[in-house]
Amino acid sequence: MLDVIEEGDVYFLYRPRVVGADERAQPSGVDDIQRFFMVLSPRGKRPYRLIVLGRKRLPEVTRGGGKYWAFVDRVERDPVQLRAELEGGEYDTRTRSTRKVPPARAAGEGVYGIVRHDGHTHFAYVLELPKRPGEVQGDLNIEPQASYVISVKNPAKSSPRRTGLRPSQKATLPKSLRARFRGRRFADPDPPELLDHAGTELLLIAATEDVKRELGVDFGAENETAAGAEIFTDLQLRKSRNPVQPLFEGRWV
Repeated sequence: MLDVIEEGDVYFLYRPRVVGADERAQPSGVDDIQRFFMVLSPRGKRPYRLIVLGRKRLPEVTRGGGKYWAFVDRVERDPVQLRAELEGGEYDTRTRSTRKVPPARAAGEGVYGIVRHDGHTHFAYVLELPKRPGEVQGDLNIEPQASYVISVKNPAKSSPRRTGLRPSQKATLPKSLRARFRGRRFADPDPPELLDHAGTELLLIAATEDVKRELGVDFGAENETAAGAEIFTDLQLRKSRNPVQPLFEGRWV
């Protein structure tokens, strides 16, 4: 039995580490990036969810990649508000002068679904770009398609030491959504409005790299081209500021 809870577009991006004002960010691997993002843009409604992946990569579905932590950083109805976050900027420090936050780089674009299957809820996606995943996608574990069991952590429950968000950073959920936990530590993201609150913490567990065979669902991935990449039109990112080589060529920049 398969129940599709939500479908939409998914975008993967990474941001290089902060550099000096006169320096150029030149990442060559995961150790050189500050954050790895996933943006969910559901169909039929317009919250843009900016999700941060805790280990700066996705779980490895080909090797039983274990449990990875993530959290919803921002939820915006207007993509321009996300653009301000993703395009970086400069700030001054007392000890290191001016520092530069490099703009994020697009690393993947596709379609996703949140589905209930065999007693679990899965987050699954199928990649549309790049056509041929390269070094960037390999390092970030962005497979051509993948599925993960997804759970939402109860913000009222404590986390193991040195893990998770601080209490002040955790989501404040309305009573109707808090009730979905029934006192448990985790709940399925059903309804998906649980993901529409900044500070919501997630757990992703690698499931499979063959979405259609495992879940029996086709999310309708399209034959996207570089000219029609939706990540730039949907999120209103400017190619002049957000380098395109990782998305189109799989190359670190």
